[in-house]
Amino acid sequence: MDRWKPRIEMTKKEQLIMKRLGRVRALFGCLREKRHVIFDDAFQDRLEEMYRQTGAGDEPHAPAFLCMVVLLQSYIGASDAEAVELSVMDRRWQLVLDCLDAEEPPFSQGALQAFRERMIAHDMDRVLLERTAALVREGAVTTGEGQQLSKAVRVAIDSRPLAGAGRVEDTLNLLGHAARLIVTSVSKILDRAPEEICRKAGIPLLLSPSIKAGLDIDWSDPRQKVTAVQIVERQVASLVRWVEKHLDDGIDAPLKQLLDVVATVHDQDLEVTKKDGVRIRQEVAADRRISIEDAEMRHGRKSRSKRFNGFKEHIALDLDTRAILGCAVTPANRPEEEGAAPIAEDIGRQGFTVGELHIDRAYVNSPVVPSVVSNGGEVLAKPWPLRAPKPGLFSKAEFRIDLRAGTITCPAGEVERFEPGETVHFDPEACGACPRRSDCTRAAVGKGRSVSIAKDEAQQKKFRKLQQTSTGRAKLRARVGVEHALAHIAARKGGSARYIGVRKNLFDLRRASAIQNLEVMHRAYKEAA
Repeated sequence: MDRWKPRIEMTKKEQLIMKRLGRVRALFGCLREKRHVIFDDAFQDRLEEMYRQTGAGDEPHAPAFLCMVVLLQSYIGASDAEAVELSVMDRRWQLVLDCLDAEEPPFSQGALQAFRERMIAHDMDRVLLERTAALVREGAVTTGEGQQLSKAVRVAIDSRPLAGAGRVEDTLNLLGHAARLIVTSVSKILDRAPEEICRKAGIPLLLSPSIKAGLDIDWSDPRQKVTAVQIVERQVASLVRWVEKHLDDGIDAPLKQLLDVVATVHDQDLEVTKKDGVRIRQEVAADRRISIEDAEMRHGRKSRSKRFNGFKEHIALDLDTRAILGCAVTPANRPEEEGAAPIAEDIGRQGFTVGELHIDRAYVNSPVVPSVVSNGGEVLAKPWPLRAPKPGLFSKAEFRIDLRAGTITCPAGEVERFEPGETVHFDPEACGACPRRSDCTRAAVGKGRSVSIAKDEAQQKKFRKLQQTSTGRAKLRARVGVEHALAHIAARKGGSARYIGVRKNLFDLRRASAIQNLEVMHRAYKEAA
């Protein structure tokens, strides 16, 4: 295949355009100047490995050229269709893509989509992010007059919520939505009208504009709501039985997936009781499906009061170079600690070790933490607060904890033994006769004070020591850098997912992070100049 070999020297037209890129959208100018550096021969070799070398099929576009289009698309926030038009209508795009004054688009929407899917399939979005991170480090060395950057990096990890692109629905609408898609699919297979299938399959509710419009009940009446659930469940079950009976040639994969969705929603959201029959399940399933379009979206919480539906985006920032080294995306219901492991693997692939790991409390239980400590690194996080159980009582800080001896001593001198991860219960008789009981506990007569010992109590003790000195507090504040980087990504991408599913949204996050790295590189070169 042809390799992208854009010009290095600038024409007069390009110089005039470059003069307009000093303040607004300055990265266009940087991409024009550094495109041959970004897409060097080694990186283009990696991109070309995504393609078969058989010579069969149409000649593809130069992979590096389409990769630059992917970057520009993220920088502007353009859709695939808009990117095609901008390659003709926007002289800044033409400047970077080396197609100035082109009258026809140099690529098609289908080619761009196929290239993005190829990048995802070959994990090339990770390679792109690693390439931009390497460029940031090279720029840091240049501006530092040949300084050597350590392979033991100071990394901060943080996350932000990302609302999913799929529509979040309640149980009735989930069942109705899946049933409507089943009818549409069967209609195409059997070449029959959807209305005919609805009548024969025993699901007349789908003849209405929506499930709830077809039910036409008083939703403030609990008894009618129970009846509505039973009607929907019965009619959807009738549809499933009809499909399984009348598709003699077998059920294809897309239709099978829809039938599986109905079964999943039924198992997660409904239950059968002797009193009411079928009804909405009282408790929420641990991994409840909330959308038909996006099977991986989940309910999540950023805090006790802030809920969201979708995913969590995680990034790891090199605090010395300000380069984003790794990214991860997890469903919203998964704990933050699960996002740290794939990021640590990405950092390891780049030949780095973590010398300092700056995290918030949500990541403390990640297996990455003991791994960093065992390799001689340092973990820094804000400790859990030692609050009193009630105002005016002794807090946990008033108790002396001896981790080596495995003992805890109360303010009155009573000693109990403990194991990490358990709750210590002091002797009720000793607490009952203690003159300081009123300052320690409000427990009922016959019960003593209880104190919880964390599994990572030793680590929390180190964090608390850091928080007690100005030097330690300064080290803890270094994590603010990753919060700023996340804020920049949020401003670039917005609060809602662009794509369906974890993997495609990981691609989008890595692409946005690559743009972030290129902007850091651009600032470094400007400061050096």
